[in-house]
This record gives sequence, C-alpha cells and structure tokens, in this order.
Amino acid sequence: MTTTELTAGTWKLDPAHSELTFSVRHLAISKVRGSFEKFDVTIVTAEDPTKSTIEATVDVASVTTNNEQRDGHLQSGDFFLTEKYPTMTFTSTSVAMTGADFTIVGDLTLRGVTKSITLTGEFGGVATDGYGQTKAGASAATKINRKEFGVEWNTPVDGGLMLGDEISINVELQVVLQK
Repeated sequence: MTTTELTAGTWKLDPAHSELTFSVRHLAISKVRGSFEKFDVTIVTAEDPTKSTIEATVDVASVTTNNEQRDGHLQSGDFFLTEKYPTMTFTSTSVAMTGADFTIVGDLTLRGVTKSITLTGEFGGVATDGYGQTKAGASAATKINRKEFGVEWNTPVDGGLMLGDEISINVELQVVLQK
C-alpha cells in the first residue's frame, strides 16, 4: 500500500533504487550524459516537513559517462580535481512542500566552492517492501553553472565551444526509514 504520509525519522539511501545523473551540452548540438555510482543521502524528516533536513555526499571519482577516457578527464584538474576534492556535498537550508511537489534550497560544495542551489521535484510516496522496510521515493532536478564552481575547461570547435556551461542534475531517490 502506498501513502503520501511521510513518517518523522531518519531515512537512509537505498542505493539499488536510486540514481544521480547529469547532462551537459556538447558541441552545441547534443548532450553528454553521465552518473555518479557512489553517493549517500540522509534525510531527517520532522513532524513539520519544512523542518526536515537533507545531507548528501557524492564520491566524484565514481563518475561514469560510459567512456573511460572521458571519465578520467572528468576526474582531472580540468573538471572535478578528485585528488584534492574527492567529494561533492549538499546540505539543505530550507524545504517547502505544496502537495506532492517540493522545493529544496541548499548549499552545494564542489571543488571547494559552495553555492546555494534549488532542487525542485515530486514526492512519490511511502510504501512497505516485501521485507517489511518502509521506503519513500522522490524525483528532483536542478541546473547549475559549472563555471561558478571553478570548472572552467573548454576548447574551441568549429562554430563555438565544445561544452556548455549549464549542467542539468537529476536525482531519482529511494530511502529507507531507519528503525
């Protein structure tokens, strides 16, 4: 049985049922997509949903675009600089709910730079799985300008630049209520 009632408590990531993906304009004609294979999320829900908190940590070395050479380049100083900054973090500063829709504002830290971002999304509901675990699901998205986080690399190509500045980030999240 699915419900929209979110029990107050601590919820941890269900990694087998969650995704963190991104896309960026490539050659001004298409998009390159990728994901992070390792990330963690903790949500502490309050009786008043607007008092809830979200914390996430992403292992940036787990980036994958299905191209080993590109993935290596993304881990270099041109992009994530994983040797110096192995994680990207997000900490919520406010949560607003309107029905199943939500807006989460928080601080994203990438390459040592922290900026406020806004995630918008939809709460999918709460259900109990076949093992008796209470799970909640949500989808969220945001866009960031990579240059604001010190990711400046680009190269000229015929008709413009290889990469766009805007990065679309999408989260498909399933979390488990901790007992």
